[in-house]
Amino acid sequence: MFDSAPDTHADLMDQTYRHQRMIYDLTRKYYLFGRDRLIADLAPKEGAHILEVACGTGRNLHLAARRYPHCAFYGLDISSQMLRSAQAKLKDRAQLAQADACDFDGATLFQRPRFDRIFVSYGISMIPDWKTALRMAAAHLRPGGELHVVDFSDQSGWPDWFEASLRRWLAKFHVSPRLNLKTTLHRIAAETGGTAEHRQLYRGYAQYGVLRRPR
Repeated sequence: MFDSAPDTHADLMDQTYRHQRMIYDLTRKYYLFGRDRLIADLAPKEGAHILEVACGTGRNLHLAARRYPHCAFYGLDISSQMLRSAQAKLKDRAQLAQADACDFDGATLFQRPRFDRIFVSYGISMIPDWKTALRMAAAHLRPGGELHVVDFSDQSGWPDWFEASLRRWLAKFHVSPRLNLKTTLHRIAAETGGTAEHRQLYRGYAQYGVLRRPR
């Protein structure tokens, strides 16, 4: 239970994960599926600049930096508590900043206005204005850049009781699956002259979308 009602989304996330961050990576590996597939699919060129929006504890950035050692990494999160864990994990392997995914400026935060790859891993389900967050991320792509998103889906291939139980569990952490991710990505792609693709993973447990900005 919270000590008091949070004033902002940043306060809510800090209160939610002040202690949870200590065990976050250990517990989430059992149900945040598709994260490693996303990292593999980034496939950046050497020297690429890669940003994770809602980077949390830095788990994904840590693995991506090991997989792509000749790339530069950046991460932002609205929670100062999560960033404490990320900084301890990443040291100087990535530049980190506290910022709102819906309103950030890469040039101000990282002295880099555009990125070759941007990814959001199980983040949009925790961002109230997630469509704005995706538009903001897409606006930070370089020509030819890609935005990768993985998150919970509709559980269409699983029993009803499983979906109900999962949704109750997720609600405890203010997580809401965004079931119109596919439509949203295609709409943003159309607005920017890019392309988008979307697929279901693990019988609808998760969904994975990619938006590509034209060269």
